[in-house]
Amino acid sequence: MPQERKPQFATDSGIIIPPYQTGPAGTEPQEAPGEYPFTRGVYPTMYRSRLWTMRMYAGFGTAEESNQRYRYLLSQGVTGLSVAFDLPTQIGYDSDHTLAEGEVGKVGVAIDSLADIETLFDGIELQSVSTSMTINSTASILLAFYVALAKRQGADLAKLSGTVQNDILKEYAARGTYIYPPGPSMRLITDMFAWCSRELPSWNTISISGYHIREAGSTAVQEVAFTLANAVAYTQAAVDAGLDVDQFASRLSFFFNIHNNFFEEVAKLRAARRMWARIMKERFKAKDPRSMMLRFHSQTAGSTLTAQQVESNIVRVALQAAASVLGGTQSLHTNGFDEALGLPTENAARLALRTQQVIGYESGMADSVDPLAGSYLVEYLTDQVEQKATEYMERIEGLGGAVQAIEAGFIQNEIARSAYEAQLRVERGEDVVVGVNKFQMEEPPFTDILHVDDALRTKQMERLQRMKSSRNAADVELGLSAIRQSATDGENLMPKILAAVEAYATLGEISDTLRKVWGEYEE
Repeated sequence: MPQERKPQFATDSGIIIPPYQTGPAGTEPQEAPGEYPFTRGVYPTMYRSRLWTMRMYAGFGTAEESNQRYRYLLSQGVTGLSVAFDLPTQIGYDSDHTLAEGEVGKVGVAIDSLADIETLFDGIELQSVSTSMTINSTASILLAFYVALAKRQGADLAKLSGTVQNDILKEYAARGTYIYPPGPSMRLITDMFAWCSRELPSWNTISISGYHIREAGSTAVQEVAFTLANAVAYTQAAVDAGLDVDQFASRLSFFFNIHNNFFEEVAKLRAARRMWARIMKERFKAKDPRSMMLRFHSQTAGSTLTAQQVESNIVRVALQAAASVLGGTQSLHTNGFDEALGLPTENAARLALRTQQVIGYESGMADSVDPLAGSYLVEYLTDQVEQKATEYMERIEGLGGAVQAIEAGFIQNEIARSAYEAQLRVERGEDVVVGVNKFQMEEPPFTDILHVDDALRTKQMERLQRMKSSRNAADVELGLSAIRQSATDGENLMPKILAAVEAYATLGEISDTLRKVWGEYEE
């Protein structure tokens, strides 16, 4: 049993708080936390031993600017970094590509090569920090950049910890930053599963994301169902590629969105854990309990933030963060209150972090494992979410699985329908959004907004050109040729991508090499 943070947990009145409560005498006892099917949490002591990772999502402009933000956040108590990449990086274009114009550094940091990663993490020891990277189509390349830098720092790769999102199916269904057709994209993912199981045993090879499904307009039930259906598809693909389920399943992680309906969000997280445990045990015959644990990162809901009365978002974020903690998250990002208007300012990012710290250290929410267990409402909602999400998953199975359901447009249409119905409820006043359709007020424009200089692209292009002129062109071509060959003959691509990255091949060059072999996906 892990050592707890305090010798004893008690209220301000001196009432001792036990680790967890079971049902009253004479009733059927609830299962303990840390035991199958993990409804009450994946670890027996949860936050009594260690608080969740307070991970702030950040990245904008140049690698230098983002590095300054990371150093600041670490100095303020952040315990994990989370990297946002700009749109060209997400879809495999270097900053000098014509399609990158107007987008460089705007919604995340611009990363073209290993040189940019070296700058991004300058002064940060990768072995001592957990890093999450929100990247999908180009996840294999960004992970290779990160590993190459870790090797140069002399890190023990077995101790390198973090996550690449690497969830391509939700890109086809809800977000759109895909490059290749589903088949080759799934192959990249299983290649990464196999390679990381050998080389990066502490790395989470995928973060199966309900977050973006929810941001696109799904309900809580749909978020669970579509996320777990995608997870089944990834697991089946890895098994079909010859991997033993217990070889990789413990490194699968999940990513959930936390909305405003407090008790439904808590129940959603509890239901998802229980469903995944049963899927892994009964469908995939996993034997290692770690393979059955649904570990997840969560983030407060960007789509609930309003540009009107922007300070109200502070309350929304705090409630959503509390629901995430009471639902048993492993790490959490809290949005800046100004993110309906732009990237968060330093002040907004600090306040978002302080929200987590107040919950963790002052509220008492972290003193008991699954403190809402046994609530009639929460237990009812947990059962209902599981039942309705299971019905959705059965419909997806009837279509042949998540890939076929996406190709048929089923998942996209269900999300669109839910988003439309939610918007109608707001427009009719059935759902109240404070400051938007009720309690409006005249207010001056909010002006404290972070702006990214449009001249950034020119600077990034100059940096890219200098890097290209100083590298060994023959080594780059050799690396790209090896990638081309492996993409054709089916050999694991990760070692080839890493070798090309270490020769300073760019993200765009590697992506284009794969485009020439696999083509691009068109919906």
